[in-house]
Amino acid sequence: MIKSMTGFGSCEISEAGRKFTVEMKSVNHRYLDVNLKMPKRLNFFEAAIRSLLKEYMQRGKVDIFISYEEEAGEDICIRYNRDIAAKYLEYLRQMAVDFKMADNVDLLALSRFPEVFSMEEAQIDEQGLWKLLEKALRGAAQGLSDSRIREGEQLKADLDGKLEEMAGHVAFLEERSPQIVAEYRRKINERMREILGDIRVDEGRLLTEVAIFADKVCVDEEIVRLTSHVAAMRHALKEGGSIGRKLDFLAQEMNREANTILSKTTDLAISERGIELKTLIEKVREQIQNIE
Repeated sequence: MIKSMTGFGSCEISEAGRKFTVEMKSVNHRYLDVNLKMPKRLNFFEAAIRSLLKEYMQRGKVDIFISYEEEAGEDICIRYNRDIAAKYLEYLRQMAVDFKMADNVDLLALSRFPEVFSMEEAQIDEQGLWKLLEKALRGAAQGLSDSRIREGEQLKADLDGKLEEMAGHVAFLEERSPQIVAEYRRKINERMREILGDIRVDEGRLLTEVAIFADKVCVDEEIVRLTSHVAAMRHALKEGGSIGRKLDFLAQEMNREANTILSKTTDLAISERGIELKTLIEKVREQIQNIE
């Protein structure tokens, strides 16, 4: 199974007056880079969220957006501070005695004094919150993973096609390469006969020239390595998993061999195929950048 590093997933979970909405989107990156945007009150879940995400992916730049809603009043509690109210009442009555005024303290008036009533955030139910958040996170992460798999399969099909085309070019190079030496020998032999006429051609000298030429233009090793790299890439695509880095290395090696072939050859047909081969390798490298 091949995974792309590009995808999207979302999930919304509502239970007991609480609602989590999680959205995730990812693009290619050398490593797993997670960017979290969520309410501050959920910050203590950050490590757990990052750990959970590693179960679903190994590479990619992932942006996670988390929103949380609670029914009105669920996250706020009102506290009655009896001791403070008692102090206010005590001093008010003392004032009535001191200033010989009527003791007509009103309950509603007393309640309006500072700190008699205070509003506080309710104690956070971490276990209950995490249980709900985890469910939303896993739903979004699974959706993201599924979309990455779908795109990964499309990438695999495209790469398989390009590798088949590359194998055809390599087969042509393998067939054409020996013909160059034979053609060079024939041409140099004909040229020497034109120059020397009836004078006998020195076969030893001719063979030496051909051998020097053959050594310069020989691309047998490059062809063998190219064939091996194509086979290795096909095998990796078949096995699946997190193979992006391996495929990128193989593509670099393919490009190296293609460059060497182009630098050695003097044959137009091989040059044309070599250029087509390099173009294909570059397309493969571009596609590989999206594979996990």
